[in-house]
Amino acid sequence: MSIYKGSGVAMCTPFDGAGKFYGDAYEKLIEFQVQNGTAAIVSCGTTGEAPTLTSEEHIEVVRTAVVAAKKFGEKYGRKVPVVAGAGGNDTAACIAKGRACMQAGADAIMLATPYYNKTSQRGLVAHYTEIAKNVDLPIVVYNVPARTALNLQPKTLAELAKLPNIQAVKEASHDITQIAEIIERCGDNLDMYVGNDSEILPTLALGGKGVISTMGNIAPAHIQGIVDKFFAGDLEGCRIAQLSILPIVRLLFTDVNPMPVKAGLNMMGFDVGKCRLPLVDIEPSLADALKTEMVKFGLIS
Repeated sequence: MSIYKGSGVAMCTPFDGAGKFYGDAYEKLIEFQVQNGTAAIVSCGTTGEAPTLTSEEHIEVVRTAVVAAKKFGEKYGRKVPVVAGAGGNDTAACIAKGRACMQAGADAIMLATPYYNKTSQRGLVAHYTEIAKNVDLPIVVYNVPARTALNLQPKTLAELAKLPNIQAVKEASHDITQIAEIIERCGDNLDMYVGNDSEILPTLALGGKGVISTMGNIAPAHIQGIVDKFFAGDLEGCRIAQLSILPIVRLLFTDVNPMPVKAGLNMMGFDVGKCRLPLVDIEPSLADALKTEMVKFGLIS
């Protein structure tokens, strides 16, 4: 069974004026997501600034997400799973973090490939196998070569997909050919979630189950709607919806994620604060361009 089908949103982590995790704002963000149809909450990923969180903060953020997803899921009449980031460049630390996320109530964990001390493909198999043996949760493998300088190859994923709790991949390589090969090699053993909002339709057409979205932070109903239209057989509606988001998607990745999307949330009235250093505020010119597109898209007035 899939962890979810549809749009999983890679949530921003709000910080208050003192730079501390702002739990009340996070709950409001999660209600906004659930109310607008988001299928899953993805907590403490890249967009959630996980590398800047202490171990204690990390689990506090995950725990807050779990409680809020349950609360608002019950309010709106559906279950909303929480996928918690637990990746890193030390296998033992990933196991410890994964177990802590499990104790906090997460439904699954997501693990980016190790960075800086990037390993070989054999090392990736050993890394994920060791985590899978020691954390009793479904695992989403996260391939994002632009961040990690390491590409997890389709044949490696096919090997990992033999492990029962490695259930999905978030594929953010911007390589549609690679996405096709992963699905070809892994079949029903591994669910595909695309990690780039610009590639939802082609990934679904190849057999993907959905997206782990950045734009979904500011436009959850639109991103979930792309997936819903596809699975309802409305391919023309899906195509139009996919193309309609591209101007905003381009702006959200003109500067380093999550700097632009946090700016967008603040424009919408969600008090998410600033990013933690070394991330900084976006340039005024980008903020103006983003605001213009968000007005055109009906996200703000």
